[in-house]
Amino acid sequence: MTKQDLRIVYMGTPEFAVASLRALVENGYNVVAVVTMPDKPAGRGHQLQYSDVKKYALSVGLPVLQPEKLKDPAFVEELRSYRADLQIVVAFRMLPEVVWTMPRLGTFNLHASLLPQYRGAAPINWAVINGDAETGATTFMLKHEIDTGNMILQERLPIGPDENVGSVHDRLMAMGTGLVTRTVDLIIDCENKGTELPTTPQPEITELRPAPKIFKEDCEIRFADKTATEVHNFVRGLSPYPAAWANLTINGQLFENVKIFAVEEVQRDNIQSTKDIIVPCREGAVRILELQVPGKKRMDTKSFLNGLH
Repeated sequence: MTKQDLRIVYMGTPEFAVASLRALVENGYNVVAVVTMPDKPAGRGHQLQYSDVKKYALSVGLPVLQPEKLKDPAFVEELRSYRADLQIVVAFRMLPEVVWTMPRLGTFNLHASLLPQYRGAAPINWAVINGDAETGATTFMLKHEIDTGNMILQERLPIGPDENVGSVHDRLMAMGTGLVTRTVDLIIDCENKGTELPTTPQPEITELRPAPKIFKEDCEIRFADKTATEVHNFVRGLSPYPAAWANLTINGQLFENVKIFAVEEVQRDNIQSTKDIIVPCREGAVRILELQVPGKKRMDTKSFLNGLH
């Protein structure tokens, strides 16, 4: 079997999933169809917006399936018609058993963490929020419980002390493309040799860190409850998206829902400065470096203060 013989159905939605799909297409793997989320209305005009994966798939002429419900019999039959040998999932929804067991070689997932840590929807954000010094990515075979299947390949990635989640996301996205193609190559090699795919059960760890989906209310900075270090990690773990926010009183004016993209730790005795925005925390204080008030563009603090009346 060659990579042109292996029929692949690819499942994903956001930008993170595009890089691996592009790597498969541009390196000659036989992607026969793509499954992504249905179009959603966005913006002031509520016009339907394609997912990033759909945009790329259409640009290279791949068939696109967009089921509302993954158990829909019509979708299941259409998916079966592509006769996939293998399915690959990157940043998609939880699949029902009828879908992930369909290909004869199974379905594998690329997850942006060092499993078993950070199972869930937002692994990159939570690794940075928790101040981890490293993260990584893992490919694993799907099973019933989410993000718990046997691991195929895993690679580690350091996180810089001031690095934000946007930068980590982009580096993990690049790393993931290599993991996906190497995993497919390993599956093809095992198929040609008639051997079983080597996988490793996820280790049993007492203190597992979850990675639940993050909503706007989860992004509020509660300065009085956190140390300066925790605020620093919280802000960079949400920057640039979805962005931490707070209500701030600056030079006597109240600003609500201020997005904060970067801070640095400072000593509490500096909080009287009028040239900075410095906020005391439970321990220490932080200087706000970049922010965005509603209706304005993102800017550095100096520019913001210069524009204040």
